[in-house]
Amino acid sequence: LPDIDVDLCYIRRDEVINYVRSRYGKDKVSQIATFGTMAAKAVIRDVARVLNVSYKDSSDIVKMIPNVLNITIDDALKTSNDLRNAYDSDETTRKIINFARKLEGLPRHVSVHAAGVVISKVPLDEIVPLQLSNEVLITQYDKDLVEELGLLKMDFLGLRTLTNMAETLSNIKSSRGIEFDLSEIPLRDKLTASMLSSGATGAVFQMESSGMTALVKDLRPEGFEDLIPTVALYRPGPLGSGMVEDFIAGKHGRKVTNYLHPKLEPILRETFGVILYQEQVMQIVQTLAGFTLGQADILRRAMGKKKASILLAQKENFLRGCANNGVQKSLAEKIFDLLSKFADYGFNKSHSAAYGLLAWQTAYLKAHFPAEYMAAMMSGTTDIDKLTGYIDLSRKMGIKILPPDINTSEAHFTVDGGAIRFGLAAIKSVGENSFVNIINERKRGKFKSPAEFFQRIDPKNFTRRILENLIKCGAFDNLDRRRTAILKALDSLFTAALQRNNARINGAISLFGDEDLQNTVGEIPDVKERPPEEILSWEKDTLGFYVSGHPLERFREIFSPLKSTRDLTEKIGKPVKIGGIIRDVHPIITKKGDPMAFMTLEDFDGTVSVTVFPDALRMAKDLVSNDKVVVIKGRVERSNDGIQIVANSIDDATLYAPDFYLTLPAEIDNVETRAALQKIFDDHAGQSTVYLLQQYGKWMRIAPKIADGPELRGELKNLLGEENVRPY
Repeated sequence: LPDIDVDLCYIRRDEVINYVRSRYGKDKVSQIATFGTMAAKAVIRDVARVLNVSYKDSSDIVKMIPNVLNITIDDALKTSNDLRNAYDSDETTRKIINFARKLEGLPRHVSVHAAGVVISKVPLDEIVPLQLSNEVLITQYDKDLVEELGLLKMDFLGLRTLTNMAETLSNIKSSRGIEFDLSEIPLRDKLTASMLSSGATGAVFQMESSGMTALVKDLRPEGFEDLIPTVALYRPGPLGSGMVEDFIAGKHGRKVTNYLHPKLEPILRETFGVILYQEQVMQIVQTLAGFTLGQADILRRAMGKKKASILLAQKENFLRGCANNGVQKSLAEKIFDLLSKFADYGFNKSHSAAYGLLAWQTAYLKAHFPAEYMAAMMSGTTDIDKLTGYIDLSRKMGIKILPPDINTSEAHFTVDGGAIRFGLAAIKSVGENSFVNIINERKRGKFKSPAEFFQRIDPKNFTRRILENLIKCGAFDNLDRRRTAILKALDSLFTAALQRNNARINGAISLFGDEDLQNTVGEIPDVKERPPEEILSWEKDTLGFYVSGHPLERFREIFSPLKSTRDLTEKIGKPVKIGGIIRDVHPIITKKGDPMAFMTLEDFDGTVSVTVFPDALRMAKDLVSNDKVVVIKGRVERSNDGIQIVANSIDDATLYAPDFYLTLPAEIDNVETRAALQKIFDDHAGQSTVYLLQQYGKWMRIAPKIADGPELRGELKNLLGEENVRPY
């Protein structure tokens, strides 16, 4: 944007749109309509409502439709036995579905495209119908029709990541006194590259999924330019076509790249012979067939949208151009077929470069300013599962998480002496009036005691519930760690605050000077502190997280090799083993009269719903109760609310005996090592099964069983190497 002299990271999307309107004219700039259609579940709810069918009954029908993207009602009838049976046996269900099938796919409502903006050189109302949507001018044509009219469509995409980066810079200035600038980030950096190559990609833009993490580890990036292809490669097409393997093999010199024609080498050298970017398709047809840039772009679009008539015409032009440039017809046809195949996978390199740069910059900030970056990431999300993940990731990075503090906390997460401090806004029930009053009041001087805090606050901004939550979450710990005692004194403290406020209002403040008020408060009583487990539950209730500890802390080593709730979305349909603490048990009786249960399992990263059918419940009925710490073996399945685990077995975590998978490296596979291994087995006999990896890649269960424990794990790792000992 040529007329804006500020860093683009700080420009909000609406500011960009306002700039474009002011530069080109309000009547020549519009956002674009997008039409929501009647999808399978939505159309059933709509039809049921028109037919006066209750919401519960329509929900029962909707729950029978599998959670598959873009599934149609006809597909659901074929794949869901419950839906088919309801359709065949219930007249109301059949009536709803029959109407819904006729309406399915029709436009339902108009909304505004998330990024698209159209710019014209003449007033838009002369070219395209317009309408107002929440006082925003939008086209009545969708993005495809707008483009077919020849109008310029721009995508202005607002990214939360840019805000997080700006917040990181602010944190760096506050905590270190450094005016850091994103332009100072080098495009090659050993610490950043090492962090990414090790798989520590959590909280890095576009790099957080386990699949992307594995790809980055295989690529072993050394700098920004190595991240450009990762965005283009991590998509279903390249992942399923072998392109990723060819690219990685070429990058690390494990494969010699061959080019179909010498002129392709300068175009495909950077991607090791793989046609990865749309720009490469355009360059190839320009170089081999003499296409103009305009012709090359038409071909690129035709390939991407599979427009057969245009493709056929362009193929003739391509073959003719290749012949004029001395390329044999058979080779030209082979190259065109290759282009057609890879055009489906082709990605826009400029987009990939922009995202790759953001990924590199966020990785650099995480590597060099970890506390400042993670505090910004926490402040930038309202998703509880994401926030839980960021808190756990910070702890794994060695960053301490501190509870809110009335003397140091701001509204959101901040850096406090290298640790991350919870913000006051994170405390349940504490609204803006409350935390603003605290922050403004302490500018006159930090609070010296809980009693003084109550003297100085304006009680009209607080309720007993707010003050109780401040105490329970630990906001007074730096003044007085006796949370139970302060709670005991809360009523007298708050009453004194109200008296002082009334005296101020009535002009009788002299009757209640600070010293007199202190006397009315009395001392905080010396009472026994509640058990640590209850203190932790207070933190969970008031913050949504455990801060000073975790009820599962003593099980961390046992659970570390198991799956976490964060991994489950990529394990749908697969067996898993997961550990955690049971919450919210709901027992029910099946139609056959058998007991079963629904419950929630909580681990270090989040929660997941668990279904325990009668057979599994019979074997573990004493374990299925609140606050029991267990290990569950089961299967991950889709549910109406996302995903769930269907439990096969439930074990008491205190008695859990993990299986051990051991690898005997070839360089130490000798008589002495095997004798030492046997001695470890003899010294630690127990209940855990041992599997040894064979030369042909299969795991073989061996006879001795061992007793898990720190001493056993230490001896095995010393003998075989840490990477060759896997308890699971």
